Amino acid sequence: MIFYYRLLTVDMLTLDIEEFLLELEDGSFKNVGPPNKAATVKLYHVESAEAREFGDKRVKLAFEDGEGNEVEVALFPEELNDLVTDIEQLRAESEVLED
Repeated sequence: MIFYYRLLTVDMLTLDIEEFLLELEDGSFKNVGPPNKAATVKLYHVESAEAREFGDKRVKLAFEDGEGNEVEVALFPEELNDLVTDIEQLRAESEVLED
């Protein structure tokens, strides 16, 4: 099941949920089926990004576009360090992050 949410501007959020089935019963949604769900979320044209502490051991990265769509990701320090290393490598080797 793929949902595309396109705004009147060029901003776009896509949500792809695989093997997802909901049951509506007495006004409540219930997850049905096996627990083999997977999802992919993509947020384009990010206008703000921030990092902040999340709990005792994680860092939350929050990204928001101009229309208020937001994606948050919580990473453990090891995962964050890997991301920082990737960004530093891009800065050194790619023209995308040239100053």
